[in-house]
Formats: sequence, structure tokens, C-alpha cells
Amino acid sequence: MKQTINKTGYGLLIRFCLLACMLLVQGAATAQDNAATHPKPKPVKNTFENPLVIDAQTVMVPTKGSFEMVIQHRFGTVQNGYPDFWGLFSSSNIRLGFGYAPVKNLYLGLGITKEKMLWDGSAKYAILRQTNHGIPVSITYYGNMAFDSRKDANKVLFNYSSQRLSYFNQLIVARKINSKLSLQVAASVSHQNSVNGYYTQYDSVKHTVFNDQKFDLFALSVCARYKLTNTTSFIVDYDQPLTKQPTANPHPNIAFGFEFNTSGHTFQLFAGNYTLLNPQQNSLYNKNNPFGYTNTDGTKVSGGQFVIGFNITRLWNF
Repeated sequence: MKQTINKTGYGLLIRFCLLACMLLVQGAATAQDNAATHPKPKPVKNTFENPLVIDAQTVMVPTKGSFEMVIQHRFGTVQNGYPDFWGLFSSSNIRLGFGYAPVKNLYLGLGITKEKMLWDGSAKYAILRQTNHGIPVSITYYGNMAFDSRKDANKVLFNYSSQRLSYFNQLIVARKINSKLSLQVAASVSHQNSVNGYYTQYDSVKHTVFNDQKFDLFALSVCARYKLTNTTSFIVDYDQPLTKQPTANPHPNIAFGFEFNTSGHTFQLFAGNYTLLNPQQNSLYNKNNPFGYTNTDGTKVSGGQFVIGFNITRLWNF
């Protein structure tokens, strides 16, 4: 009986090896046929022409050795009309930024924003790129860390340097639908190291602290580009905070405009609600309501609080 079992086991092993060899041969033949009928997949180019679409980061990561300069500008809100020429003569916010791609699929950035004298350092990495067949979407990670560098000698704003820091992490998924239309959706989380808070009862005993905001805020972004000509595109961007804050919930952003491209420059002109020029600041603190607002005297105003803005980028390839 023992000898019979061994023979049976050897027979099964031999049959398994023969079957595996047949499958390997068949798989190799199929792979050769596929290689003959389908050329090697190639990455889809120019899903977006620029790392930015209005206020949103895109999946685009410039090629290795690229250096970029960015100027972002937002005027005041248009609601006052002619007295400040629909916000053009009102106070504005500006960001100056620079970016460099030291290796393939990685893009590093540095910038400073007028509002809060906010320095930011960022990194963007292309995880997956859409191909002409095989991979349906592009996926990119974007993250930054920002530092509020305003002077505060008397520690009115911050008790510790760590309270000046905020962070932003985002996963971006995009698809170039055809030669004209590109769509993108992104999920993000913003974190701030410090929020306004106070004790619910003032005495010598510590009670529960009430915070005006949460430390973390989740948000969703959707944007699109539609090419009108080889150099001109219509662009839209919608950003929606998802986390419910205790007070002072930030408003969403609705932005739309046009993008003009040359071989090295990109110019975007648009109207939207975001003005703070830093993704976590916009997600946490946007006060401009796109769906109308209420004046200090209680009167309701329709039309929303929009600003006119523009982005200018210049890209060098070394």
C-alpha cells in the first residue's frame, strides 16, 4: 500500500509539471502574439499643460531637469462694483513660486505668499501615468508644508514655532478623455497645528476646550480642461470642503476661465472664490461665498463673492 501511494504522488507531480509547462508555453506564445499585434503602451501626453489649473494642482509633473517660475495673483472681490473697479483696485494677494524636477516623476517646489508671509515647500510625484492602452488614468501625489512667518514678538498669535505650521496631502486622479477634454478628481486632507480655542468655563479648574475649528479638514476637488484651439483652453475648478467645522465653515470654490499656452509660457485668466493661494489655507479659511452672502446690516446679496485672478508660469527645460 505504501509503494502504491508513492507512485500515485509521483504521477500527480509529473502531471502537474507537464500542465505547468504547457501553460507557460501557451502564455509565452500569447505574449508574443500580443506584442506583435499591440505595440508597447506609450504614456498619454499633455493631460494638462500646467501643474496648476486655477487653484488646483494637476497630475502633471514636468520632465526631469525642468525649472519653473510661477506668479499667482488674486484681486479683491467684485461685490463693491465701480468704487474699487470691481476689485481690481482693492487689496490683492500674490504668490511667487519656483519648481524643479531633479529626477523623473518628481517635482519639488518653494514659494512665498503675501498673505501671512506664508512660506511653502512642496513635493509632487507621478505614481501612475495613463497610456494609450492598458492604464486608463494618471495618478499623482501632492503634498506641502507651510510656515506662517509673520512677526509676533509678543506671542499674540503663536506661543510656539510649531503652531505656525500647516500641512496638505492630496491624491490626484485624472484622465485625458480625448484630444480636447481632460478631467480630474482629487481628495485631500489639510492639517493645521493650531486652532483658536477657549475653555467653556473660566475658573481655576480646567474644563472642556471648545475649538473654533478642527485640526484636520477633508476636501474634494474636481477640475477640467477643454481645448478650444491648439493654444487656448476653457478651464473649470470646483473645490468642496467635506469636514463639518464647529464654527466658521469654509465656503467652496467655483472657478472658471481661460488658459493660453505658448512653447514656454502658460497664462490663466479666471474668476473664482479662493484668494489665499495655498491649498490648506483655502480649504480651511475661505470666506468668499459663491452662492450669495449676507451684509453686516443683515441684507442678503445674491451673486456670490468672486475675485478676478491670473496665474503666469514660465518653464525652462535644461
